[in-house]
Parts: sequence; C-alpha cells; structure tokens
Amino acid sequence: MGEITMRYIRIPMDRLGVLIGHNGETRKKIEKSVNIQLDIDSKLGEVRYNESDIEDPLLFFKIENIIRAIGRGFSPEHALMLLQDEMDFFIYDIHDYVGKKPAHIQRLKSRVIGKNGKTRNVLEELTQCYISIYGHTISIIGNIVSIDICKKAIDKLLSGSKHATVYRYVERSMKKLRYEQGF
Repeated sequence: MGEITMRYIRIPMDRLGVLIGHNGETRKKIEKSVNIQLDIDSKLGEVRYNESDIEDPLLFFKIENIIRAIGRGFSPEHALMLLQDEMDFFIYDIHDYVGKKPAHIQRLKSRVIGKNGKTRNVLEELTQCYISIYGHTISIIGNIVSIDICKKAIDKLLSGSKHATVYRYVERSMKKLRYEQGF
C-alpha cells in the first residue's frame, strides 16, 4: 500500500459554505467529478485530500483550481468548468500593483468592475471568460486561448490604461483570434 500524502488548500472562511453547498451537495459533486474525498476543516478554512488517490497528474491542478476558484468568489458551476482540459484559471493579486493601502485596492477593483459592472460585463462578453473580484484579488476562468486576452486587458486596467483603449484592444484581439480560427 502506498504512502498517504495529503494536499492542503486554504480558502477564506466565508467561502467554505459555498464549497460545501446546501446539505453538502457541492462537495459531493466535486468529489464525484474527480473521484476523491475532500476533508474540509471549517475552523481553519483548510481543504485536504489524499494525493495518492489521484492517478492523473493534471487532476492535481484541476482540483486545486476548482477549490481556489470557489475560494476566490466563483460559483461552483463556473469552478467545475475547470475540469475541461481547454479551461484555465488565473488570479491577480492587486497588492502587486498598488501595495496594501485599502483605498488603492478599492480604486483598482472599481476600475475593473466599472460603473454598474459595465467594464467587467464587457470583458466577460467579449472574451467569453468569467471574472470574479474578491478581496484583494481578481480571478479569471476561461478558455486557454481567450483567457490570455482577458488577462492582458485586466493587466492594462490595473496598470492605468484608459477603458476605451482596453476595449479596443480586446475587440481587435478577439477579432484576430476568430479570424485565425476560421470563424
């Protein structure tokens, strides 16, 4: 019998309920999808699973990304999309752009959200990615091809580019991508 190696992932305490779900439904769905048992410590905000239960090395990343995505504010439905090979997950830490001052963090979050959520909605519609703004992070779930365009757009916004410039960049990039893929 192989050695038991546990993997640990910590998520915010207020997101544990979403990970578990009503009557444990979300947790069961994740466990069934990846064929492992999750041990959730609600006092520490830790999620553990036995590494030796997994044969596919890619599944490590998928499991951790699903749990992190839920921890970063995504719905379980969007997080479970990460089981698909063509989907990817990325997290920006706003601290990397402005340090730890709450006012600066809020200002950058507001730039990405936009008035009445406009900027976030435009980026999601144009790139077909999902964006979650939670705490001091901005996370993206999307197709491995279009997520790069969304990542670059968010980086431009966080770096101070004008919204119109970012929209034009995304529109041009997506048009070029569709052309290259023959759509």
